[in-house]
Amino acid sequence: MITAEKHSENSLRVCVLASGSKGNAIWIADDQTQILFDAGLSGIEIQRRCQSKGLNPAQLDSIIVSHEHADHIQSVGILSRRFHLPVYISKKTAKTAGHLLGKVPDIRHFNCGTAFTVNSLVVAPFTIPHDAEDPAGFTINTNGIKIGIATDLGIATAMVKERLKACHVLVLEANHDPEMLIKGPYPWPLKQRIQGRTGHLSNADSRELLSALKHEGLQHVVLAHLSETNNTPEKARVEVGQALRGSHAQLHVASQSVCAEIIELKYQIP
Repeated sequence: MITAEKHSENSLRVCVLASGSKGNAIWIADDQTQILFDAGLSGIEIQRRCQSKGLNPAQLDSIIVSHEHADHIQSVGILSRRFHLPVYISKKTAKTAGHLLGKVPDIRHFNCGTAFTVNSLVVAPFTIPHDAEDPAGFTINTNGIKIGIATDLGIATAMVKERLKACHVLVLEANHDPEMLIKGPYPWPLKQRIQGRTGHLSNADSRELLSALKHEGLQHVVLAHLSETNNTPEKARVEVGQALRGSHAQLHVASQSVCAEIIELKYQIP
């Protein structure tokens, strides 16, 4: 007698808790592992936003740090101590960020270009061009599902494009509208920094990157790290959205002030 092969259903979930110059945090989880990428808000605010989405920080397995700027690490040390969480961070970033992290009982160093596992999730950090000590983007893989995170980068290098190929979910920077930036209130040196090769991607830059990364398996794109002064969600959506013409992928815009909706991808495990 031939019996039907049994499969169990699992899901990979992504929730951008906050994104912008005042604080960044992304929650990624499957049914076995929960990871927080960056913690740039206060510990209390991270907990509040988690609870608003039915997420429990006490169930996290780790925090992973992209770079040492305060809007990415403000409460990393606090949450690590409060919930006894290991922190994955590069050696150079940890050295530079030490005074902001405080005492972290369990630090685990990673190297860009070398993947590591956190329980059921495979995390692959890669170098991005930003004005930090050792900044990283990430891909997260499990059972054929791939998520890519690339925010805080001045240009989309060949390496960035290569690492972000074949993602089912992309979290991409769309920081500024160039005209709004030039005409805006920022001092000229800051405008130059933002526009520079180690600054932030514009809407047009993000559109070009997404055009290179679009494929049939892409299901969701989240535009992240929008400037509240030099961009609007509408401008970012219209400009970057041009790259998704003919695609079935859904376009989302992350916010600084509220959590994004939880994106869920379901898949079968033999």
